[in-house]
Amino acid sequence: MFKRGDHAVVHRFATACRAGSAGAIRSLLAPEVIAVSDGGGQVFAAPGPVRGIAQVAECVCTVLGVHPEMALTVEAVNGQPGVVLRGAGRVVAVVSLKVTGAKVAAVWIVLNPDKLRHWV
Repeated sequence: MFKRGDHAVVHRFATACRAGSAGAIRSLLAPEVIAVSDGGGQVFAAPGPVRGIAQVAECVCTVLGVHPEMALTVEAVNGQPGVVLRGAGRVVAVVSLKVTGAKVAAVWIVLNPDKLRHWV
């Protein structure tokens, strides 16, 4: 269950992603952080779980590489605050976060176009 402070962490995470700041992203990650991305074999995604602050920050910056023509917003994802990346009139990525102790402990990134079809 998300707490009020968790919402602030998600907003700071989104701001760091918008800026493309690996340093700002690293500052929000827990030491044991893990990231999992799902490209469904159709788009670039990490081939397996990514672990550790530096590696997860690099993964997030690479996978969510926000370009000026893209919009990154904080929205409800599975009933909790998450991050949605849109570009070219479609959803490109949906990110769920697990926040523990004011740090991001897990990042799940869905990039698979088949799983993003219902997002508008």
